[in-house]
Amino acid sequence: MRQIIDLSVALQAGIASDPPGMRPSIRYLDHLEGARELEQAFGIPPDKLLEGQGGAVEFLETTTHAGTHMDAPWHYHPTMNNGERAITIDEVPLEWCFGRGVKLDFRALPDGHRVSAAEVEAELDRIGHVLQPGDIVLVNTRAGSRYGHDDYVSAGCGMGREATLWLTSRGVRLVGTDGWSWDPPLGAVMAGIREHGEWSRFWEGHKAGAETCYCHMEKLGNLERLPATGFDVIALPVKVARGSAGWCRPVALLDEEHPA
Repeated sequence: MRQIIDLSVALQAGIASDPPGMRPSIRYLDHLEGARELEQAFGIPPDKLLEGQGGAVEFLETTTHAGTHMDAPWHYHPTMNNGERAITIDEVPLEWCFGRGVKLDFRALPDGHRVSAAEVEAELDRIGHVLQPGDIVLVNTRAGSRYGHDDYVSAGCGMGREATLWLTSRGVRLVGTDGWSWDPPLGAVMAGIREHGEWSRFWEGHKAGAETCYCHMEKLGNLERLPATGFDVIALPVKVARGSAGWCRPVALLDEEHPA
C-alpha cells in the first residue's frame, strides 16, 4: 500500500497565518446550539432529537486564500499567456492537479531570498531529476516550520519571475510552497524596492502568470517529510465560481521504495 502524506495545514483562527485583516474567523456551534438551530429552521423540538443533540456547524468569515489553497491565473492578473483571459479556479484543468511530484529543498536559503532559475537548476541537478511536462514542483522553505508562529508571514524564501517562467517553460503547470506566498515575503520585497526603486520586483512571481499559464499552492504542510522524488501529488481545489483561488487538501502518494 502506498503511503499518504497530508500536504495541507488546518484552516484555523487565532494564529498568525496571514497578515492582520486577512486572518480567518470561525464561529463554532456545538450540538446543543445545533438543536436550537433545527428548531428555529424546521420546527423540530430538541427533545425529539437523539439525546437532545443537533448537528455541529461552523460559520466562517474568510478569504479563498486562507489555509492551504490553490491560486488560479485570475488571481495574478486579468490576462495570461500574453493576452488571453486568465482562467478562474473553477476552470483549472483537473489534469494539472495530479502528477509526479518533485521537491526542491531551499530551507537553507535566507528569509526574503528570491530564488533564481540557476538555483532551481542546481537543486534539480543535486537531486538528479530532469523535469517533465506535468511534474508538480513543491518548494520547501523555512516557512513551513514557522506556520502558526508570529514570524510565519515573513519567513522563508520565494520564487521570482525568472524561476517561475523557467519552470513553466518546461511544461510545469502546478507548483506549491509552504510559505505564505509563492513570491518572497512581502516585507523583504518592499525593503528591496525601497532600496533599489525597482517596482517590477513587486509580486513578480505571481505576475509571471501574465506571460504564461500556471497555478500555485500556498501554505503547504509536511514538505519536510517528502523525499526529493518518488511520489505523486493529488491536489483538487474547491470550485468557487469565478474564484481567484480555492481551498484544497493536497496529498502526496509515496512509492513503496521511497518511505517517508
